[in-house]
Amino acid sequence: MGTEPVQPPHNHSPRELCAPGLDLYERALRQGRIARSDLDAAPCLTDGALVQPDPWDEEWFRPVPPSAALARLLQPLTREIDERVERTLGLTRSLAPLAAIANGDPHLAITMLEGPEAIRTAIHEATAQATDEVLTAQPGSTRPRTTLRTALDNARTAIARGAGLRHIYQHPARYSTQVRDYLRQVPAESLDVRTTELTVERLLIFDRRVAFIPATADRSTALEIRHPALVRYLVQVYEVLWTQATPLARPLPTTTPGIQVTAVQQSIARLLSQGHVDDAVARKLGISVRTCRAHIAKLMQALGADSRTHLGALIVRSGIVDETGAAPGTRKGPASES
Repeated sequence: MGTEPVQPPHNHSPRELCAPGLDLYERALRQGRIARSDLDAAPCLTDGALVQPDPWDEEWFRPVPPSAALARLLQPLTREIDERVERTLGLTRSLAPLAAIANGDPHLAITMLEGPEAIRTAIHEATAQATDEVLTAQPGSTRPRTTLRTALDNARTAIARGAGLRHIYQHPARYSTQVRDYLRQVPAESLDVRTTELTVERLLIFDRRVAFIPATADRSTALEIRHPALVRYLVQVYEVLWTQATPLARPLPTTTPGIQVTAVQQSIARLLSQGHVDDAVARKLGISVRTCRAHIAKLMQALGADSRTHLGALIVRSGIVDETGAAPGTRKGPASES
């Protein structure tokens, strides 16, 4: 007994055409028909109705015109696309109106930005949309040149859109070459700068609509805040700092007459009298520990102290700060407190 030849597996979707099937279909179109036995190698032709039995000869099949075959094969795909589009439109109609509710949710109005690149991009986008005012508080005595170059580009972008700038730095930034170079390149009529002894961590506010604050001590992540109540609070904090800060064009307040001590050194004396160690003093004033200790050495020389213990006593005795560690004239007496 003979055996019939085994046909190779023909595994693909009925919606697809394999290479042997396309070859047979092309031959059928050229010849006007194709033998039934030839179709065993490509059953996708009959499954896809690209050929039909010849009504006059059952041993042959005739090809369906390509345009008719294409319309038939595309019909289920078109129906599926229409269904997906309709589903997309339905979801959009259902969820889009709820976006206004989400905007009022404080959890959805705070975005965590991870990595310097994400932070820079978000700040750049906020700058590009600012049209009124940009408020910044920058702790520290200086900033890297690359950071200041980016800040200068952002400042020019905001100014070009009509926004004004207000910067708060710490007092030591007055003596930073990098900061002075940056300030010289920003139009004076669009910029207002003040310095203060202590300030908050980095804070940026754009048009009183969006604010950025660090989320970690190393500033590798940040929070983008758009909740109106939170932004209003941060603006109030900024305005308090601004009121207490000294305009850059105005000299820092002088210390006790007869004692050659700078305002920065007076700040250091106050913090030392409160029991802070050198590292903490430097961190609070935004300067390096080395710079801080250089100021302490000058302070000892100005007061005639021969040791750090002696310096502590002389700080109070000189009148630079009083027994509470406050600068002269800042402590309220009983009469003013009543």
